[in-house]
Amino acid sequence: MLSLSPTSSSSAPELAGASRHPTRAPNRVSRAVQRALDFIDACFAEPISLSELAAVAQLSISRFAVRFSAEIGVSPQQYVRLVRVRHAQCLLRRGLPPSIVATEVGFFDQSHLCRHFKRVLGRTPGEWLSANG
Repeated sequence: MLSLSPTSSSSAPELAGASRHPTRAPNRVSRAVQRALDFIDACFAEPISLSELAAVAQLSISRFAVRFSAEIGVSPQQYVRLVRVRHAQCLLRRGLPPSIVATEVGFFDQSHLCRHFKRVLGRTPGEWLSANG
């Protein structure tokens, strides 16, 4: 599994390489977790609860959380955050303002986007754009 450092200076797509899933170890994901990953990829901009993901995976909430973390390397909530930040990077590169990007990728507002963007990449969206723009 890949290790994601919150202070890493690279972008999430660079961390992810060519993979759709930023932290997934190849060929190690069960069908249950894969169903959850696919659901996250399709619905990342909507609120996603742990119970909803567990239902998609057809597992109990506790079993799903343990299995997801073991197979993916981060909690389901952390993974959703990574996916949202990865999509935010794409929209920011296209020139959309952070306030619009925030709501498009599932964050409540621009400050929510900035807080999680900094947790994942170690930089605010503005700092990241300056360094990667």
